[in-house]
Amino acid sequence: MAPVELARGPLRLVLRPDVGGSIAGLWREGTAVLRACDPGALASPLDAACYPLVPYSNRLGFRRFEWLGRAYTTAPNFGASPHSLHGVGWQRPWRIVSQGADEVALALAHAGDADWPFAFEAEQRFALGERGLRIDAGFTNTAAVAAPVGLGWHPFFPRRARSHLRADVTHRWQNDASGLPARSVPQSGIDARVSDLHYDDCFDGWNGAARIDDELLSIAIVAPWTRLVVYTPGHEDWYCVEPVSHVNDALNMPDPASRGMRVLEPGETERAWMRLEIAPR
Repeated sequence: MAPVELARGPLRLVLRPDVGGSIAGLWREGTAVLRACDPGALASPLDAACYPLVPYSNRLGFRRFEWLGRAYTTAPNFGASPHSLHGVGWQRPWRIVSQGADEVALALAHAGDADWPFAFEAEQRFALGERGLRIDAGFTNTAAVAAPVGLGWHPFFPRRARSHLRADVTHRWQNDASGLPARSVPQSGIDARVSDLHYDDCFDGWNGAARIDDELLSIAIVAPWTRLVVYTPGHEDWYCVEPVSHVNDALNMPDPASRGMRVLEPGETERAWMRLEIAPR
């Protein structure tokens, strides 16, 4: 499938629906807002600018969970990791439902399989404005039983010399040796240069707005949730600030609902959105 390109004012967005419903690049007057790639050459969502997290975010511990008294396992989907990661939406082709000059809608139908046992239908709608991008998502449980759902997005931002992240959060989940959250500790916000951050963590008590400033752009990340995943690998020229609905591995916690997992009855729909507000420095 050919890349899908949208434009509005100074902004240009390129999507690859066939590569996990992902964003291949977002630019403001030629400056990369998200990590950019050659859209036509993109072969893996792991090299994309952003992809959806459906129907869960981050790690699902040791690829197993219990639901309604039944034990489930999921297939490996992330190299040598002992966990499955990020759900299934990022690894499936999405279809184009509608397309205009500055808006496009994508859809995915999942029948239930070894990667995720419950059937669902999902949609993403990308709307490009002159000052930013809004993505709206819908998730409908098409299984015959109540099913868990978590949602989010996984944007990658270019690491620049003066990249600085600010986010109001109250707690950070410390990970154990396997990368799963072990305990929650107080965190008095994030306000630092990205080069000084060493995170692969989920944060609680987020107020739904984070800001990235660097020498070229100022970007606000806005979403309706209270959790944020921040990943700042020091050896890469990018980093991630991910709005998510639930704590990592929430399905394996004593009370998944209190950690942000929703329970959808058959036919019920969950909706979500994320906004990127972009301005020059």
